[in-house]
Amino acid sequence: MTKAATGEATAVEGGDGAARTIGASRAFAWLLAITGAAGLLASWVITIDKFKLLEDPNFTPGCSLNPVVSCGSVMKSEQASAFGFPNPMLGLVGFAVVIAIGVGLLAGARYRRWYWLGLNAGMLFGVGFCTWLMIEALYEINALCLWCVLVWVATLVMFWYTTSFNVRNGVLPAPAGLRTFFDEFTWVLPVLHIGIIGMLILTRWWDFWTS
Repeated sequence: MTKAATGEATAVEGGDGAARTIGASRAFAWLLAITGAAGLLASWVITIDKFKLLEDPNFTPGCSLNPVVSCGSVMKSEQASAFGFPNPMLGLVGFAVVIAIGVGLLAGARYRRWYWLGLNAGMLFGVGFCTWLMIEALYEINALCLWCVLVWVATLVMFWYTTSFNVRNGVLPAPAGLRTFFDEFTWVLPVLHIGIIGMLILTRWWDFWTS
C-alpha cells in the first residue's frame, strides 16, 4: 500500500520552529478506527463469554465449533488470565484508546512525538502478548479461538501501519532505504506476518483439516 493510502503526516510548527505536533491522513485514521473496532468487538464478546463461564462451568461459547476451534477450552485455560484477570479486559481498554486516537485524527487532531511513540510501544506490547498467546493456544492449550484470531489480526495490522507511519515521518529514526520501503510496501509486512500465523495453524492441525 502506498504512502497516499497509509497516511502522510502533517506537522504543526512550534514557536521555536520545531515540529510540535504531527497529524495524519483520513486513510490512516480510518485504519486505526476500524482495526480498533474489530479488536474491541472481539474483546467484548470474549469478556462476556468468559464471565458466563465463570458463572456456569458447563456453558459452551458460540464459537466452540469442534475439538480444534474451541473457544471454551481457550477461555478456561490459565493463559486466559495471564495477569490475574481475563485477558480481553486489556483489549477493552487498549482498543478503545486506538479508536479514540483514530477518531481524533479524523477530526483533525495532531499529537506530539512522544504520543506516537507511546502508541507504537503499546502496540508492540500487544503484538508480543498476542504472539505468546498464539504459541500457547497452538502448542499448549491445543485449541483455537476465532475471536482471539480476530484480535491477533487487528493488532498486527495496526502495529505495522503505525510503525510504518512513524518511520516514514521521522518519529522513529531509520535509514532512507527503510523509509522508502515503508513508503511503498507496508502492506507486505502484515500480509507476511498473518500468512505465517495461518501456515502455523494449518500445519498444527493438518490431519484434522484434511480428514
